[in-house]
Amino acid sequence: MEIWTEKYRPSGFDEMAGQKEIVKRVKAIIKTKNIPHFLFAGPAGTGKTTLALIIARKLFGGTWQQNFLELNASDERGIATVRTKVKDFARTKPIGDVPFKIILLDEADALTREAQQALRRTMENYTRTCRFILDCNFASKIIDPIQSRCTVFKFKLLDSDDIKEYLQRIAKAEKLSVSADAYDAIYKISRGDCRRAVNILQSCSVVGKVTADVVYKTVSHAKPEEIGAIMKKALSGKFSEAREDMINTMLKYGLSGLDMIKSIQNAVFTIEFPEETRMEIMSLIGEYEFRIVEGADEFIQLSSLIAQLSLIGKR
Repeated sequence: MEIWTEKYRPSGFDEMAGQKEIVKRVKAIIKTKNIPHFLFAGPAGTGKTTLALIIARKLFGGTWQQNFLELNASDERGIATVRTKVKDFARTKPIGDVPFKIILLDEADALTREAQQALRRTMENYTRTCRFILDCNFASKIIDPIQSRCTVFKFKLLDSDDIKEYLQRIAKAEKLSVSADAYDAIYKISRGDCRRAVNILQSCSVVGKVTADVVYKTVSHAKPEEIGAIMKKALSGKFSEAREDMINTMLKYGLSGLDMIKSIQNAVFTIEFPEETRMEIMSLIGEYEFRIVEGADEFIQLSSLIAQLSLIGKR
């Protein structure tokens, strides 16, 4: 089965999902046939690597693969990579009428500090023949000398309309039947990560019509209303019922303790109660999440959380 994230990766600016302001600015820069070094920072699945590929295709046309080198810095993160692969590619002349090549360093925040220090010198020495595009999740992990040499673009998570539009284009091309509530469910689960949204749609498409129920079952994600019902029972003092429903929900969807904690955290903002109570519950959730991460038994800790919620409800 073909991976849709590759099959539907946009080849032009107009096809890219979201990031309209960034795309507008990059298009204006591309028209000059000369670009600075770029630093793309933002969450996963928001189009950073895709935009870098579009830039290369627009600049070099049919020879873009000969003038473009993509390295995943999380795999090749040491100083040896900068001194060998990067330098060897950067020092050679480009093919075509564009006077430089492009090196994409994917997940650049995984580079060691020594590698970043070597990279800053390489960016200076080969500026006539090479441009660098660095993409990362956390710009704070890129040293200041590199950031100052780049034009920085901060990517944001996609909103529901952008993801829905992108998924509808795929559904139309693949002749899929997708209900309106399925798009909403995919967005809630993907949380603005377009790559994850596409993968969820692909996983669900093999069963026929894609509905919200199919989405939640396929990705083993509890429905928000089910978590909300557990919360309401706990807050109304029905501890035993709430605990039993919580365990059944975890077994039904194959949820881990951390999955349940995150689902409860999301449900806190869908239930009406005083703001002080909301803050108290969020503080409890943070405490129990820490305990589970540290290795405590998840069923005991979640039962204790439900008990605390019942005490808050009674109070």
